[in-house]
Amino acid sequence: MTIKDTAEAWEIRSSETPFVGNKTSVRTDEVVMPDGSVVRRDYQVHPGSVAVLALDEEDRVLLIKQYRHPVRQKLWEIPAGLLDVPGENPLHAAQRELYEEAHVKAEDWRVLTDVYPTAGGCDESVRVFLARDLSEADGDRFAVEDEEADMEHARVPVDELVRSVLAGDVHSNCLVVGVLSLIAARTGDGLDALRPAEAPWPARPFEA
Repeated sequence: MTIKDTAEAWEIRSSETPFVGNKTSVRTDEVVMPDGSVVRRDYQVHPGSVAVLALDEEDRVLLIKQYRHPVRQKLWEIPAGLLDVPGENPLHAAQRELYEEAHVKAEDWRVLTDVYPTAGGCDESVRVFLARDLSEADGDRFAVEDEEADMEHARVPVDELVRSVLAGDVHSNCLVVGVLSLIAARTGDGLDALRPAEAPWPARPFEA
């Protein structure tokens, strides 16, 4: 058996959008089940996101800490952001987020993993990149606002970060998935065997 997700679309009898927000919306679909019954499914419609696990020459991961209102916590995270432009190349979006949130650039980019963080209630897909060969970005720092104005920065050794994940001390989905994927890649075929930075992404198609 090949373990691989497959595309499938069940019949939708009707669809409406009862809420439209600034970046996302809520959709209600009436979906036909395999037994012929029809059920309502509410879910968040999301443009998609990118995240960057930036690894420096001392084997430390670049982290940011910011307030997340829905969970009422300040979370340690890796740089991340929305795909603001439909069809935007996710690599370009990731490079932008690394610059804006950390004022850092990277020369080596790979795809670490692609995930649906909450597939039962949201269609968001996230591409997590591995960025290496880091240096300070050129030019002025990006002007931050709102939650980002209160961000903290840190560089944490990979081993220490893994212990924090397993101890339940950090909870950000992209951070947890990213650092554990990094360890899995290292113990597998190695980081250089990861997918190229512009590998196809069926969940969010783009032009290279």
